[in-house]
Amino acid sequence: MRHPAMIARVSETAFSQLSTYITARRDHVPEAVADALRQAREEAEENGVPTPSPIVGDLLTVLAAGSQASQGAVAVTPAAGVAGLHILAGLREKATLTCIEPEAALQAGAKEAFRAAGFAPSRVRFLTSRPLEVMGRLATGAYQLIYADVAAVQLRPLIDAAWPLLAPGGTLVIAGSLLDGTVADPTRRDRETEAAREADAFVDTLALDDAAVARLPLDGGLTLITKRG
Repeated sequence: MRHPAMIARVSETAFSQLSTYITARRDHVPEAVADALRQAREEAEENGVPTPSPIVGDLLTVLAAGSQASQGAVAVTPAAGVAGLHILAGLREKATLTCIEPEAALQAGAKEAFRAAGFAPSRVRFLTSRPLEVMGRLATGAYQLIYADVAAVQLRPLIDAAWPLLAPGGTLVIAGSLLDGTVADPTRRDRETEAAREADAFVDTLALDDAAVARLPLDGGLTLITKRG
């Protein structure tokens, strides 16, 4: 019988190998989008902005592909160029993406990335504002997908603001919500960790009511919350 530690090492190696294999499989991405993604990732790295991994990017594309013609998506992230390209690759032709980020320079970079990938300017709306200040102005029940990468202390208010915006069957994707596993460390009592735990506990209350929830060991801990139809 294998020792548990050996099983864990084998599992970690298999996960790493699978991640490498999946990341290398880019043939399904149109060339113009792939080139724009490479450039957007390089610029994000230069600016110290975390980006969704290629695996999570593919997940965003798949989730966006489930939208109806009139449903759009929202990206609340400084890495709107990367996240937005993945989302636009899945959205229906007439659906639009709303990018929310207070830094104008980052929004400008995203706009250039979308142009380079061949997406029409009419497909994207840019709101250069703090997310919690403008999300309340968006149409309720109108969005198939909301992707958010925010500070831990903003997680709970972000969920409160995003939930009414989702259409039935729509999904809220929260990046880094589990703080790379820090939430599981009982010795951590700092403000960010406690805020992440509070938000994670609130997610469970949604699951008891009108949501389906999944937590994935990707990008620091990815939480998906889908509104039941």
